[in-house]
Amino acid sequence: MIDLYYYKTPNGHKASIALEEMGLDYRVKVINIMKNEQFQPEFLAVSPNNKIPAIVDHDGPGGQPISVFESGAILQYLGRKTGQFYPKEERARVEVEQWLMWQMGGFGPMLGQNHHFTRYAPEKLPYAIERYMKETQRLYGVLDKHLENKDYVAGDYSIADMAIVGWALSHEWHHIDLKDYPNVQRYVAAISSRPAVQKALAIQI
Repeated sequence: MIDLYYYKTPNGHKASIALEEMGLDYRVKVINIMKNEQFQPEFLAVSPNNKIPAIVDHDGPGGQPISVFESGAILQYLGRKTGQFYPKEERARVEVEQWLMWQMGGFGPMLGQNHHFTRYAPEKLPYAIERYMKETQRLYGVLDKHLENKDYVAGDYSIADMAIVGWALSHEWHHIDLKDYPNVQRYVAAISSRPAVQKALAIQI
């Protein structure tokens, strides 16, 4: 059994999608970030950076519990644990990892800044809004171009796609019209139609 420390955000969806796709038994432990529950000592013992998601695998290496924080690390751990959606052959694994890191380093943090400055900042700062809107558009453009002749970012469906899709599903929050990025639109529609993804996204607690 795996404990999933979760809230209904794009990063939270990464872990729930992986757990559903890999057919792992898990239970959801809600961390309501709107009530600052991420700062509770019990959660910080699992995720010292006070961010969701995090997991505790009670059947970890050697049969002993292990906790994992940071969504990318969780995806890699689960991929290694199950041997699914994370290839062992080095060239294929590098292809998955570079797109996973692309999401972790750009298509996530930059879109998150877009959210902050366009929706939540108490003062509308034109420079910040323009900066992060342009970077958001650039990143969607990178993804759209890469998907011109591909169904998934690294060949076969992988943990990299699980990381990307939750953020792309929030495109309206980024002031992005997917009609302007037809390859991304096709990609998001295909992944979001997968039964495991639909089940994961339905967790709205």
